Amino acid sequence: MRVEAIRSDRAAIEFRGLPPSARDEIVKALGDKVTVQESDWNCGSLVQPNHKKKPFDDARVRRALTLAIDRWHGAPALAKIANVRTVGGIVFPGSPLAATKEELQQIAGFWPDIEKSRAEARRLLKEAGAEGLSFELLNRGVDQPYKFVGIWLVDEWSKIGLKVTQRVVPTGPYLDALRSGNFEVFSGANCHGVPNPLMDVQPYLPGSFYEANYGQFEDQVQVDLYNKMLRETDLAKQRALMREFEKYTVDTEAHEIFVLWWNRIIPYQSYVKGWKISPSHYLNQDLATVWLDR
Repeated sequence: MRVEAIRSDRAAIEFRGLPPSARDEIVKALGDKVTVQESDWNCGSLVQPNHKKKPFDDARVRRALTLAIDRWHGAPALAKIANVRTVGGIVFPGSPLAATKEELQQIAGFWPDIEKSRAEARRLLKEAGAEGLSFELLNRGVDQPYKFVGIWLVDEWSKIGLKVTQRVVPTGPYLDALRSGNFEVFSGANCHGVPNPLMDVQPYLPGSFYEANYGQFEDQVQVDLYNKMLRETDLAKQRALMREFEKYTVDTEAHEIFVLWWNRIIPYQSYVKGWKISPSHYLNQDLATVWLDR
């Protein structure tokens, strides 16, 4: 966030998300001179294995990766240093189509008992002949929250005997590697504007359906399930189909591994009035209703 007076009757205002440490420093320094708004952000950290790179062509190995991650305890710890916060599925939290906590805890990687989850992960790796697997996690060279989440993931995977090295590269080479399939597993994000679950989950579909899916897989069962959900007009039935789609995508096949939802933190000077936070940095950029009380 920056508020900069250009002339006595004008101001340039930018609203950007900040990490928790910056928020805390600003509040400590400015006290009641600063206002802070926070919101679940329609961005989520995710991990995607390259299905064309062995052993990630095996769903058991992909499931082991998600089962190893302790989201329920990791989220509050990470929220102290990174702009992630909410444990959730692939649908924006609070949406009518989002999973409840009870429904979420039925999905691999979200079970409440992390020791049970990691035991299953080790079993799957042994069954797949991938015990002690070593691989490289490709990550984008951006601190918040990419690097923080990546470091945490490497540590989580070490707890089931995996030896993971994180390779952090600038955005350009990072995208080149994704588009060319030159990676084993990558850490990324799924970000959108207006929360629209039916559109927001499209990036989880195969590359032939959604070009920016870099998982290198095809799955007609998944596509058919999505199309059925897309055309269902009864909300209750559509919600049930979303649960099927979610479980199939991140559990049964583990095509993608959803990690955590981001937290949008906006501190700004208290004399700025009329602005209300939205769940997206793409929205609410028209400052026609914003005014300066000074």
